[in-house]
Amino acid sequence: MRSELAPYAVSEKSGKGRLFAEEPHPYRLDFDRDRDRIIHCAAFRRLEGKTQVFTPGLDDHYRTRLTHTIEVAQIGRTIARALGLNEQLTEAICLAHDLGHSPFGHTGESVLNKLMAGFGGFEHNRQSLRVVDLLEHPYPDFAGLNLTYETRLGLAKHSSPYDKPEDVDFPEFNCSLEGQIANIADMIAVNSHDLEDGMRADMIDAEQLEDTKLFRDAKERAQADRIEDRIVRRTRIAKAIIDKLVGECIEQSTLEIRKAKIKTLDDIYSRRECLIILPEKSNAQLEELEQFLLANFYQHPLLLSTAKQVEQWLTRLFEHLCNQPQLMPGYFRRFIEKQGLQRAVCDYIAGMTDRFCLKTLKEI
Repeated sequence: MRSELAPYAVSEKSGKGRLFAEEPHPYRLDFDRDRDRIIHCAAFRRLEGKTQVFTPGLDDHYRTRLTHTIEVAQIGRTIARALGLNEQLTEAICLAHDLGHSPFGHTGESVLNKLMAGFGGFEHNRQSLRVVDLLEHPYPDFAGLNLTYETRLGLAKHSSPYDKPEDVDFPEFNCSLEGQIANIADMIAVNSHDLEDGMRADMIDAEQLEDTKLFRDAKERAQADRIEDRIVRRTRIAKAIIDKLVGECIEQSTLEIRKAKIKTLDDIYSRRECLIILPEKSNAQLEELEQFLLANFYQHPLLLSTAKQVEQWLTRLFEHLCNQPQLMPGYFRRFIEKQGLQRAVCDYIAGMTDRFCLKTLKEI
């Protein structure tokens, strides 16, 4: 593993700093402080109560939005360290990438976007920036967490099949390689752990997956280890998928960086194409797994029935709070004048955990 930073990695020297100047910390670097501020903020803690696929509390073993985030950060750190990139910055972006996510997973996000159609819409990447720039308030001298430019850029440009950044006010064509790592770490984590959770819930089984190459290869590795226990085997299958994709990402990205003759950080920012990628064959296999999960897991009748309930819950709550904004905490009511009533209500609902959302709905 490399310990020194590559010349095109983000460093303390090449970083653009914070919006509000702060004195250097005596024993923590800027990106260490970003990571720590994210971990200690209220929005990060609330991820524990937000849906990944299953409602939190349904089973102690299913992923929540928080455990997903931690897994993304672990994968991101591994890739960054192997490529000589800034591990602390990568971790900060990974840990913050879902801070703006609504309750009830992607269903909640699509419902809020629909409700906000005439008021700027809702997209959780932009909301993550709102969280760290405005909605969190731990410091008396400024709103937000005052994160570094590079961490905020990584959040603004975060992209995946489910995340399409729009209207981001940053001049760079692309984010740093550290931010690109967060993108691919998110995709690897989502598909591997959702596969494991779907199998745990008996909503998908091994027979259905036999035509899926990524699963089939990982299953052969697990069987080669002579694992008989069904629970252990599905966990090892998910881990085998992660290990394969992370290793291939490191190898392919090394080749792409070399082929593009990248020398400086500006070389990264000026390229629209991402350099942190999987080999074409592996990317196709990952997309095949994504399509399988979409058709057989995310569209499962049990999950679709919950989605219909979520739309009813959030619509009723949104309309009620717009009609009676005095029911919101004073902190959110004070955003109404500058941000607009609907945006303030959306910010309040987006920050809720699933449990608190249902509790609030019951109370009104």
